[in-house]
Amino acid sequence: MNYDIIEKLKREIEGFKDDPKLESVGFVMDVGDGVLKISGLKKVMSQEMVVVATTGGGVTAVALNLEEDSLGAMALGDYKKIKVGDEVRTTGKVLSIPVGRELIGRVLNPLGEPVDGKGELFGGGKEPAYYLIERKAPSVLERESVKVPLHTGIKAIDSMIPIGRGQRELIIGDRQTGKTSIALDAIINQAHDGSTSLTISAGRKTPICIYVAIGQKESSVAKIIDQLQAAGAMKYSIVVSAPASSPAAFWYLAPYAGCAIGEYFMDQGEDVLIIFDDLSKHAVSYRQISLLLRRPPGREAFPGDIFYLHSRLLERSAKLSKEKGGGSMTALPIIETQLSDVSAYIPTNVISITDGQIYLEADLFYQGIRPAVNAGLSVSRVGSSAQTKAMKKVAGKLRLELAQFRELQAFVQFASDLDEATKKKIRRGELITEILKQDDAAPLPFERQVAVFYAALNGYLDDLQKDAVRATEKRYLEFLGKLHEADILSPIRESGDLTAEIEEKLGEAIKNFKATLKV
Repeated sequence: MNYDIIEKLKREIEGFKDDPKLESVGFVMDVGDGVLKISGLKKVMSQEMVVVATTGGGVTAVALNLEEDSLGAMALGDYKKIKVGDEVRTTGKVLSIPVGRELIGRVLNPLGEPVDGKGELFGGGKEPAYYLIERKAPSVLERESVKVPLHTGIKAIDSMIPIGRGQRELIIGDRQTGKTSIALDAIINQAHDGSTSLTISAGRKTPICIYVAIGQKESSVAKIIDQLQAAGAMKYSIVVSAPASSPAAFWYLAPYAGCAIGEYFMDQGEDVLIIFDDLSKHAVSYRQISLLLRRPPGREAFPGDIFYLHSRLLERSAKLSKEKGGGSMTALPIIETQLSDVSAYIPTNVISITDGQIYLEADLFYQGIRPAVNAGLSVSRVGSSAQTKAMKKVAGKLRLELAQFRELQAFVQFASDLDEATKKKIRRGELITEILKQDDAAPLPFERQVAVFYAALNGYLDDLQKDAVRATEKRYLEFLGKLHEADILSPIRESGDLTAEIEEKLGEAIKNFKATLKV
């Protein structure tokens, strides 16, 4: 008998310590299209991450359906590696995303992983904070009324459909009507809007902007990022991308991930602007996941909780009270309609959740009125409480004049002779329509908008030909920028008001400008 082996065995046995651990282990019963059916995991939580042991490393999944004898989960990695019979272990962690200031200027996927090729997000061994992807919305007592304006730089919106910090304003319209352009202009305009002392006096800096791309072509997302970089907007922006090539799970998680990042900054007392582009695709991805999980289908095959899908997302946008830090998150969800049908299932759901909608009409777009905002169907339920005094003063009668013009326009095509008052109203309406036209990626600071509307609505531009309005507007703004930046534009920007003194100076400046046109 070999005594050396016996001694060695004795030493091994002496050093052995029994450390029993209870581990919850399940098995994959069924797999297909990124959805798994798992048995054996009794104590798993909703939205908990589970790990499937596969050949070549584990695949993470998130628990969605908690049934009596099985579990429905959604794979977050390459589900093609998963086979029936693979072991599944719980992690004890609910799905969350890393957050921090390091995310600014970066492009991420819905799991918080960088996809822009610029290296790690949190270098130097720094441990990031984690925010739950699904989080309870602030209660009524934690909120404050919306009253600080968030200017988009788009004349038609800032004058007639004002947006406040903490509001949820839906952008709705058919495809290719300029919905994304409005959202991008709003992001680009924040560089100017956040620098006014109006917002700085309230402890505000440039809002952090988050653009969530759901199910878009990768070339479209790349184009949007280039546009933001060219305008210098990536310095305060974050892009969360779930492109068309990614699985439905990523489409479903993207808006919640963007919202969790926004909540981190909101909790720091900062302002956030978040764009969801678009929630129609988000609803489609949830329908796909729900049908694969064998949930009972309802209207248009959407599951019964489709309303709750968007309400629990958009209710997280808020203007927090001073006790909670006073931060805000403004949401601009985008919904695509089919043939201008706003009464469809998903559009009506989201309209009822939001604080108003910007309705873009295909007919206006094809007539060359861009942005194609239909002032009659668009509304802001926050209203003028989210407008500066200056804008309220000059644009108060704008919507009424436009509505009267649209009504007259319908009758004029049948009438041959018109009285002078009607002709005057039509000329004024055509002038306002021209004034509201604006190019893409050219947001206009609110003090310049005030100067333009003051001139248009007080009859100073009534003698202009329709074709000359936009060129004259451009020259007028250049004139004010060169000669009256200090005494007219800056005071409006700083105070947000159009006092009698400034109004007098502005009227004088317009007369001087008109004199230059006659030379």
